Amino acid sequence: MVSPSALLAAVSPEFVAQEPQHQSAEQIELHDGLLDSPAHIDPKFLYDALGSSLFTAITQLPEYYPTRCEDEIFRRHGADIARHVGPVQAMIDLGAGDCVKAERLFSSLRPSHYVPVDISADYLQAAVRRLKLSYPDMRITAVGQDFSHELALPADIPTQQRLFFYPGSSIGNLGPDSAYAMLRRIREACPGGGLLIGVDRVKPRSVLEPAYDDALHLTAAFNLNLLRHVNAVLGSDFNVDDWRHVAIFNSERSRVEMHLEAQRALRVTWPGGHRDFKRGERIHTENSYKFTPQAFSDLLHRAGFGNVEHWSDARDWFSVFSARA
Repeated sequence: MVSPSALLAAVSPEFVAQEPQHQSAEQIELHDGLLDSPAHIDPKFLYDALGSSLFTAITQLPEYYPTRCEDEIFRRHGADIARHVGPVQAMIDLGAGDCVKAERLFSSLRPSHYVPVDISADYLQAAVRRLKLSYPDMRITAVGQDFSHELALPADIPTQQRLFFYPGSSIGNLGPDSAYAMLRRIREACPGGGLLIGVDRVKPRSVLEPAYDDALHLTAAFNLNLLRHVNAVLGSDFNVDDWRHVAIFNSERSRVEMHLEAQRALRVTWPGGHRDFKRGERIHTENSYKFTPQAFSDLLHRAGFGNVEHWSDARDWFSVFSARA
């Protein structure tokens, strides 16, 4: 008879946590960003456990079209996408979150090894425990990691027939130079493999801005929660009530920008520093770049990818690209 502990081990996913960034390094990063002009906070600080849960809720909002558009593309073009992708041994899911997007592709792509990667390690662990119950025969190796500057995968993940899956247009959170560097890192990590990536497209302001400033104010809560996370890391004294969420489309830079705006003159302090904010002064918290299909195809080619194909939803609001390394 199999013991309960042995059964639990058989269905438990592997979990690999990157050595966490030393607290002082994160504190220095936050300190420097808050004292910069204009002040800014890296969007990775949006994704603590609560932030990750809020973002999952945001993807269900009627204003937030990217998730529905991407789902439509996979439903309409899934067979063609699977043919272009080819055989997959390891499916490496960047910014996996709740793993639901990748899970919907398991039947068509049939990976033997699923590798979700996410900065929010606690949230990821809960997601893969659920997933392993549904797919007990699939090897699952979850990686808790901030992959924005370095992509470090466990050595035992097969190097052949790797597919990097980067959905939801998360690549748009990176500036042009950082997006190129990220694509180069992915290219170098999947020789002979490929990339399947979601990309948001340029469209009218009337569509873009409500997607980042919804009627239920979930995106506002997501953005404001960042201040609570910063307080926990930096030891600062941000009061969420002093700030409001702002989302605007910057047409010159082809990006939606998220900011937090001071509603009164105030001082924020933390160990070793402080900053005075005027009423109306902003902290820049996130960008979401929008692309034309040609511009993103050119970016993929510059990063070293070839055999690039893309598919769009019926309204041409979103694209999914498949490219070979």
